[in-house]
Amino acid sequence: MSVYYVNSYNITDADEYAKYGPPVVALLHKYGAEVLAADLEAIGVEGTPKQMNAIIRFPSEAAALQCYSDPEYQQYKQLRWNSTSDTTMLLLHGL
Repeated sequence: MSVYYVNSYNITDADEYAKYGPPVVALLHKYGAEVLAADLEAIGVEGTPKQMNAIIRFPSEAAALQCYSDPEYQQYKQLRWNSTSDTTMLLLHGL
């Protein structure tokens, strides 16, 4: 069953954050993931949207959690932590 990471955060250092995307997309593919949406201009229907919002589909919960724990991702996770704030990251199960 597919699962989805739903990520929202504000970018505090755009130059550092620019180093995050390309290598992470390559790592996502290693786990069969697909970026379904990534938006810097989300429309707030209720509440206040954060600057960056993304939805990433994985083929399974195991694949999603393995990707998050992958040793290669740890340096990129730290980069994201250092260049963003107010992060919300959810793992949702598909229907």
